[in-house]
Amino acid sequence: MPELPDISAYIAALEARVLGQVLEHVRLGSVFVLRTVDPPVTAAEGKTVTSVRRIGKRIAIGVQPPHERGPVRGDPGASLQRQGPAIGDPEIIWLVLHLMIAGRLHWKAAGAKLGGRNALLALDFKNGTLVLTEAGSKRRASLHVVQGEDALRAMDPGGVEIFETDLEGFRAALTLENRTLKRALTDPRLISGVGNAYSDEILHAAQLSPVMLTQKLKLEEWQRLWESTRSTMTLWMDRLGDEAKKTFPEKVTAFRPEMAVHGRFGQPCVRCGEKIQRIRYADNETNYCAKCQTGGKVLADRSLSRLLGSDWPRTLEELEALKRE
Repeated sequence: MPELPDISAYIAALEARVLGQVLEHVRLGSVFVLRTVDPPVTAAEGKTVTSVRRIGKRIAIGVQPPHERGPVRGDPGASLQRQGPAIGDPEIIWLVLHLMIAGRLHWKAAGAKLGGRNALLALDFKNGTLVLTEAGSKRRASLHVVQGEDALRAMDPGGVEIFETDLEGFRAALTLENRTLKRALTDPRLISGVGNAYSDEILHAAQLSPVMLTQKLKLEEWQRLWESTRSTMTLWMDRLGDEAKKTFPEKVTAFRPEMAVHGRFGQPCVRCGEKIQRIRYADNETNYCAKCQTGGKVLADRSLSRLLGSDWPRTLEELEALKRE
């Protein structure tokens, strides 16, 4: 699922292309992508894009009729000298896109066809067409059309923004319940914009176990986690943002070769050289370095633990000995 760095890159690319542009048509390739009926999706057509925002892991595109006013106050695109009322104006219609796991955005030539079963939605502008696709057979990506700031805010899961809070606010959010660090970091009701991929990178940078309980952390460990969260997100936001300035981010992925641990099972840790381990569950997996993060302890993988029972290796040495048998 695209996370804060990926969504930020999308937003930067969209701002450069659609701010101040008229949304001419909304085309649905699948009726299932649209999850709301009031206001109707056609209400957004013929209106000007005045804002592109992030709401958690969602992308919100605000459109409204043209007004003879100055640029929207506080909006990063205000320098484009577009016209319109303030962002909180109740007449703004928001098209809110949630990409879920397999949804991706593409910038095509104006009027591009919605070809293939994976093409779910097209937003047509004079200068190009924004297309939403979703790989696979499951249809989880969605479009909500809502009107006004209150309706938009109601879609926010409520997690704190890591660049809008301090260490104490961060700690308070993660200790509302006694959860593992991995689960707490990826809960959108606690922290906004962090998911499976970047939580692995954050925990590796902080040298903390993904299964450590939040209420067990010492003050020094909280400091490391806080700093690693901000530095990891800043690193990737800058890196993906620079790429988005050159070309539209067509290939957003959770697996990048520059990552330290995520998606690198069996490969050497960039810090210590030991092989990266993993815990698999459902559609996701947690990647970690046992030497750097768990004191050499191999964390139990649910499926393999059931298979091996008491023979499950507890240390890196036991794991290597098992592989040699």
